[in-house]
Amino acid sequence: MTHVERPAGRTALKLVVAGGFGVGKTTAIGAISDIKPLRTEEVLTAHSAGTDSLDGVEAKTTTTVAFDFGRVGWDDPEPLELYLFGTPGQPRFWKLWHDLSQGAFGAVVLADTRRLESSFPAADFFEQLGLPFVIAVNRFPGSVPRTLAEIRDAFDVPAAFPAMFCDARNPDSVAGVLLALIRHVVTLASDNSALLEA
Repeated sequence: MTHVERPAGRTALKLVVAGGFGVGKTTAIGAISDIKPLRTEEVLTAHSAGTDSLDGVEAKTTTTVAFDFGRVGWDDPEPLELYLFGTPGQPRFWKLWHDLSQGAFGAVVLADTRRLESSFPAADFFEQLGLPFVIAVNRFPGSVPRTLAEIRDAFDVPAAFPAMFCDARNPDSVAGVLLALIRHVVTLASDNSALLEA
């Protein structure tokens, strides 16, 4: 893999994008990455039919087998270099999540209203790990209309928990999700500091 130099003066943050099989993780990273993203996709075969359920994603022909990697640099509101790691969605690859989450600043749990339950394990994983995360619901054509309140209820998170809709194909939409995650982590850190000083 080509060595990627970080521009001087930028703070580097590692972010993880996780969620169920086929929710749009590879698409989201590809949409916003400043570099050609590294992908570890393989073609789905008949051998995986008994392992990888295609219910709700029947048109899917490839799957991530290790991780996706992308990079995006921002200068506003402050110089940041984001390193994005997308996890594989199938249960047989969940053991990789621990390695991919090492040193991460925060995570995005990407979800699909047609199969919300497929992203529950990602939310549970980050909650148990103690890694701050936000929930982003990728809007698919023909998807089941759900309110954010219903989505928070399904994920069993508080009413104030950061959850939003997005379009994984749209760079601005993905950027909004990443900014929401950064703000969420900064807010949590500020709240914890205030508690320690009290």
